[in-house]
Amino acid sequence: MKAEKILAELNRLRQDLDKDPSDLEWLTLHHVFCFVSYRLGDFQKYLDEQAAKGAFDAFEE
Repeated sequence: MKAEKILAELNRLRQDLDKDPSDLEWLTLHHVFCFVSYRLGDFQKYLDEQAAKGAFDAFEE
């Protein structure tokens, strides 16, 4: 699983919402997207560890 794939999905979810800093859903998605963007290498390492445990076996591209 590539970090960029999950980051793109987070961005899609974030952009599906109206930009509203008072909305907890938008605020959460926005800040998670920003954090993951800044720590992409660490996130990829986490995903690699999870992949080794079979966390993405059910996901088909």
